[in-house]
Order: sequence, then structure tokens, then C-alpha cells
Amino acid sequence: MYLALLVVFLQCSELYAQRKVFTFNDVEIRVQPSVKVKNGAPLSIICHADISKNTDFQLKHNFTIFKDGKLVFMTVSDKEDARYEIPVAKSADTGDYECTVQADGKRSFSKSIYVWVVGMTKPILTADKKEVSEGEVVKLRCELPEEVPPLEFFFRKIKTNSAPKEKRVPEQNQNFSEVEFPVEEGDNILQFDCFGKRQVRSGWESSQHSNSTLVTVKEPFIKPTLITRPSSRNVTEGDQIEFECSTEVAQMRGIEIIFQKNRTILNSVRDEKSLKYSTVATQEDSGEYLCKVEQGAVSKTTKLNVFVSELFSKPKLSASMTKLDENKDLILSCSINSFRRANFSIVRKSSTGDILLKNSKSLTIKVNVNDTGSYTCKAEVKGIVKESHRIRINVYAPVSKPTLSVVSGSPEVVLGKPLQLICHSAMGTPPITFTFYKGDEIKKNVTNDTYATFLDEDIGLNDNGGYKCDARNNHSSGVKTSNILNVTVIVPIRDASLGSVPYGEVEVGSDTAFLCSVKEGSWPIDFKFFKKTDHEVLLHEVREYSDRTIWHKKTMKRKDTGTYYCMASNRASMDVRSRPITISVILAAWQKGVIAAFVLTAMAGAGAVALWWFLRKKKKAKGPSMEMSGSALAPDLTNEKLTRQSSDGNYYSGSGYIEDNENHMKSADESKGPDLESAEVDYTEVEVSSLDPHRAPEQKGTETVYSEIRKTNNDSMENRHSQRIYGHPDAT
Repeated sequence: MYLALLVVFLQCSELYAQRKVFTFNDVEIRVQPSVKVKNGAPLSIICHADISKNTDFQLKHNFTIFKDGKLVFMTVSDKEDARYEIPVAKSADTGDYECTVQADGKRSFSKSIYVWVVGMTKPILTADKKEVSEGEVVKLRCELPEEVPPLEFFFRKIKTNSAPKEKRVPEQNQNFSEVEFPVEEGDNILQFDCFGKRQVRSGWESSQHSNSTLVTVKEPFIKPTLITRPSSRNVTEGDQIEFECSTEVAQMRGIEIIFQKNRTILNSVRDEKSLKYSTVATQEDSGEYLCKVEQGAVSKTTKLNVFVSELFSKPKLSASMTKLDENKDLILSCSINSFRRANFSIVRKSSTGDILLKNSKSLTIKVNVNDTGSYTCKAEVKGIVKESHRIRINVYAPVSKPTLSVVSGSPEVVLGKPLQLICHSAMGTPPITFTFYKGDEIKKNVTNDTYATFLDEDIGLNDNGGYKCDARNNHSSGVKTSNILNVTVIVPIRDASLGSVPYGEVEVGSDTAFLCSVKEGSWPIDFKFFKKTDHEVLLHEVREYSDRTIWHKKTMKRKDTGTYYCMASNRASMDVRSRPITISVILAAWQKGVIAAFVLTAMAGAGAVALWWFLRKKKKAKGPSMEMSGSALAPDLTNEKLTRQSSDGNYYSGSGYIEDNENHMKSADESKGPDLESAEVDYTEVEVSSLDPHRAPEQKGTETVYSEIRKTNNDSMENRHSQRIYGHPDAT
């Protein structure tokens, strides 16, 4: 029974599920009456869902409509359409619309559609005042009701017979804007209006103009008047001219009148209605004059042009000469074209003021250098004074004989270094032109006040003189020439070298000569001899007028062994160092002979003892030991003797001095090689007995052994201390 109920329940569930099947075919959005409507017209946004069902059953639909991505309408309906009604369309309703439909967990979207509401609402303009005075401001407010920002507002100020003045104000967050307009001079009845703009997809859209607002302007004072006496068209130099500036004011407090010419304030008054200014007219008084009346922020001006006729022209100053020698006569003359009746004066210009020379048309003076300067003349007629252009008069004193010297002081230069010369003239009116010569060749022209310098960068070995200079100015005396300057060219030291006699090895107690020389360098030359130790030790120094010097060091000692070098310098201030040489102080020949004699004596004593011991041993020998052959005895004796000599503790191997100078003696022995090879050889016959252990015990015989005794040829020592300087490139 329960099984049957379960089957029935499953079948009913399946049938119920089949009745609920649906799907979205499409969702679209529609606009009525059109996607483009006028501002104020009705507008309907319709969202339609096209749905397919397997059976006819009711389905709840959730409709959502968006404008520019923002939710504007939402409803739930069992119908397939939803309407968003806008009774009065405004420009703010312009935008992209789209809708979404959701039913039983399913959702579908429409495509977007652009709706354009053409036109904007009319703005409303208000003013805070209906009547203002010049200098005040009018505050305006323009509002676009029912419009949504961002918006742009345009305010206009309209005057009769003039173009409107416009101000633009953008607003991002509100649908109204405020602005202030100043009331200016000449504003009587003002008219204001405004309009707005917004940006749409096709560009900018403008609203209608607002209502016009009228504002009445009151004048605090009238525009000033400016007059002259006499008339501005009939003024001549010397006339007394008077200016008067006046106005009418409603309130005297705070009123100010200013009188100007070319931005220069000539006079001013406060809290008065008029201003006066008078002066004696000159030609410089021609020009534009301005009368300005100010009260608070209000300012009104009146302009007037004045022309002053010339009474007489500027005087003209002439000079007999503008450049002349001292003690010459100078004539200055002053004149006016076509006008003779005037008071003349001739003056000299100075930093402290004009210096009157003479009240006359002409002046004659004998000039000196202090009369150099600028001169003018003045002419006076009817109180009008005019001045001529300036004339520059230059009076020249002759130049003195110039002196030419080296800037460093000493008339010498190092080869390859630049030489700077100075030419100076103690007297003479500047500017002075200096000319430098090297030999007969012009090297440089310089114009200066009292001196000039010349840098010669091309110094050769033979440039030992020939410099001179000339000096001249505008004096008629001409050119003065200096004495010839001889300059010594110092050749720097080059390639110092050091040698010695004897060279390399020196016997104790003997003298050594050190020769230091240079290949090139100007005299005198300072020579210094050094020995290298832990620090450099100066041994000898001397100044020579030669390219070489010899220093004799007497009685050489063992401590004098070491490395030596020399250093040379001259006025070029460059020290040149030679390559070092090594000196070894060795034993003298007689010292070596004493040592050799001692060694030979010791060896002879050792040999005698050895012979005595051998004879004693031979005497005591018995039996087969006496049968040794003579041929075997000699090598044994020889080996034994050599062994005893090398192992004998009393063997004299030389003094400590020789041991310390082993390297020096070795070099000396090597120099004796050829002498040893040519030594004579003597042969000596020695008789020895031979014992043969394999024969009879008492058998005797003789065997000859030859010993070479070399004679030392001491001839090679004779030239050991010759006068040749070894190790020196100048050795001969």
C-alpha cells in the first residue's frame, strides 16, 4: 500500500515540475513617444520581457530600470511589461537606459538605449540691489530649477551703446550660481540676465535667457573739468601758465583731486572741489596732462594736451679742438641761431655740480691735463634757460720713456716655460698704446692706462735678448721706446750620472773619487752626493760652473760600504737624480797576505803533526799491516789528510772581516781566473812504499806521484788601481 502511494506521489511531482518550465527569449527596453523629446513633454520607459512557457501558468517578474547605471525604477508584476512614467521630462532625464528582469531565479538583461530630452528649463535671475552708486558691486544669483549638475552659468552685464560684459561660472555640485559685478564710471542704468549650459552626447546644450533685471546707478561726483590760462593752444616759452581742475560732488568727505603729467604727480588736494597749479612754461612742459578725482573705489579722469611754442632754440657750443696737447690754447664759442639777445655762460661739468668758467659767448684758455672734461654753454631769455649739448675735451701730457721688465723680477726664464713681461710708462695721459717687440718682430699691441703685459710662450734656447716696448698716446710728441731687455734662458738639468774611482770594490783605508756629471743644464749647477740608509744622508754638496764635479772621499772604511747617488739642480728649480752605484769596501792586499801567511803556517803545522803521527803508526805496525802496497798508500794518505784538514777545529778559514765580505772577494777571485789558467806547473817525484796484502809481507818498491804546484801570477794585480772611472758614462 505504501509503495503504491509513493509511486503516485512521484508521478504527481513530475507532472507539477513540467508545468513550471519557462525561459527568457529576450528583454528589451522601449521609449514612448520617441528617444528624443522636448523638455516638459511626457516620457515613458517600457521594459518588456519575452518569455516562453511549457504551460500557461502565472509567473512573478521583478523589473528594474537603470539610468546611467543608477536605479530609477523597480516593480514586481505578473505581466511581461513594466512602465516607468515621466510626466514632465526634463534635461536631467537625458541618459542611457536599460532594464533587468528576474523571475524564479532566472535573470535577463536588455540592451541600453539613449534618451535625449531636448532643451533646458528657463533660469531665474535675482539681484541683491535695485539701486547702487558708482564704485559699489551688484550681486546676482542665477538658478536652473529641476536641472541636475554639472552645469555652467553665464552672467551678462548690458549697457547702452556698448557690448555686453559676460562672466562664466562652472558649477559641479549645485544648480545655481552667484557672481558680483562692479559698477564703473559711466554706468547709468544697468541690465543683467543669465543662461545655462549642460553637456550632452552631441555637445553643449543651452537654456533660454533668464528674465532681465534692471539696476539704477547714482553718481557720487561728476567727471572733472580741466582748463588752462592762457589757452592750451596759445602758450609760449616764458609765459605763466595756470591749470585748474574741478568737479561737483554729492558728499565732500573722502574726495581727492590729483593733477599729473606723464605719470608724474604735480599737485593734489583732499576734501576740496578744485585744484590749481601754475608754472613758467618751457618747451619741456608740452604734453598730456591728467586730472583725476577719486572717492573710495570710484575714479574719474579728464585729459588735456598742451603745446608750448619755442621762444628760442638750444644754444650750440663749438671748440677749436677736442684733443690737444697740454699748454695749448683752447677756444670755446656759444651761439643761438637767428637770436642774439641772450645771457650766455660757459660751464664745465663736474660730479659735484657745474663749474662756471665765464659769463660770455666765448672763452679762451691755456689748457693742462686737469682741464680734461665735458663742457656746455647756457643761454637765458625771459627767465628761460637752455643748455647746449656737451663737448668732451681731452688734454694730453706726453708719455715718459717706458720701462720693460720681467714680472717675476729676475731677467731669466726656464727653457720651455712662458715669460711674462710688463711695460710701464710713469707719465702720460691715458689711454696709452703699448707695443711689444721680440727682436724686430711686433708681438702685441695693448691699449691701457699706465702699463701693459705680454706673455711669450714660445721661448727657444737662443732667446737670450732683444725684447723692447713702445709707448704712445694722442700727444703730438710721438712714440717713446724702452731699453732693450736681455733675458737669460735657463736650460734645466738633464740626465745626471754618477761614477767612482775605483769602481765597485775599494780597499779599506784607500781614497775614492766620485764623479757626478750632467748631459745638459745651465751653470752654475748645485751637486749633492747622498748615501742610501734608512734615510737619505747628504755627504757633500758643491756649486760648480761646470757640467761635472769630483768629490774625493778619503780613507774608506768598512761602514762606507753601501749605495751612493748624486743629485744636480740649477736655477730651473728641478732636481735631477742619478742612478745609484754600489761600493764594497774590502781588505787591502797586505791584509790578505798576512791572513794567507797565517793560514799556510797553520796548514804546515797540521801537516807536520800528521806526518809525525803517520811515521809513529807505521813504526808500530806489525804483520800483514806492513805489507800494504805503495800504490794504495798514497790515496789513503791523501784522503786522510784532506779529511783531517776539513775536520780540524783549528783550521783558519779567514777573519770575520773576510766572512762579511765574501761576496766582494768572490768577485775579486773571478777576476783572477785567466791568471790561474796560465800559472806554471812543477812536478815533484815522491817515493812511497807499497803494501800488498796478497804477496810477501816485506816486498818493497817505488812509485812516482806527481803533485801540481801552481804559481800565482800576480801581474794581474798591478793594474787593479788604475785611474779608469768605472760605471760612469763619461769614463775614458
